Amino acid sequence: MLYRPFHFRRHRLQRGAFTLVELLVVIAIIGVLVGLLLPAVQAAREAARRCMCSNNIAQLGLAVHTYEFNNERMPSGVINPKGPIRNEPIGQHVGWIVQILPHMEQNNLYRHFDQASGVYASENMDARKSRISTLLCPSSPGIEGRTEEPKVAYTNYAGCHNDSEAAIDEDNNGVLFLNSRLRFSQIRDGSSQTILIGEMTPTINGLGWASGTASSLRNTSILSDPPSLLQIRQMGSEPTGSLEVGGFSSYHSGGCNFAFCDGSVRYLSKSIETKLFQQLGNRADGELLAGYVDW
Repeated sequence: MLYRPFHFRRHRLQRGAFTLVELLVVIAIIGVLVGLLLPAVQAAREAARRCMCSNNIAQLGLAVHTYEFNNERMPSGVINPKGPIRNEPIGQHVGWIVQILPHMEQNNLYRHFDQASGVYASENMDARKSRISTLLCPSSPGIEGRTEEPKVAYTNYAGCHNDSEAAIDEDNNGVLFLNSRLRFSQIRDGSSQTILIGEMTPTINGLGWASGTASSLRNTSILSDPPSLLQIRQMGSEPTGSLEVGGFSSYHSGGCNFAFCDGSVRYLSKSIETKLFQQLGNRADGELLAGYVDW
């Protein structure tokens, strides 16, 4: 056995330790890597939420198509004896979502809804409170941060009633409006160039998904960003009884999901030209599209 001096063996057994400077450098590197990773994780999560939202709106579009197949017409945007429709809990106001419930696998909820009595009847209150996951965008913050919690369940998706800001009435040029009974053959501009359903931001005092008011109908007057949570807290309740409807909006970055009348789902940029967006909301303007749409 080869003899080794004691001091040599002791030197081999000694282990070096991190200095304070080396430890701080390692921590800084880890911090930088985590900082680079977080945006990627957030982007991946938003992409997943956007995909879920796209699936929700596709399901609604499919339900409308199934309704048309069974009834030989599309559902009415809102059923009411006369118009224009005001944003107030007065009237029949049976919205298009109520009519397609059997085609959304919500048969039991549909049976508990008395359309003849009107949306706001006491016997329909429990049904109006029913939360339907298909009607909710995963990217929406929901009722968190609102100054008033809604008494009924809401929706993040709305039917298109007109191409510009106007009261909901029988002369609208969208596809879902007051007492509408359209066939696909009446969408003369082509079902692939006409918006059926899009994303929206519910108002604080909204009347819920069952109401065929601005709570479930919108127009293509504008495609904008929704208010922030801070703005929602500062707004307070909005006055009821207004004829104003409003445009589409979403919490997705840079755009909004839309279901077209041909059954497709497309993501439109919030920077889309106003005239082009309005043309997509009009079922029969007879004009060529004002610009190129990157589907």
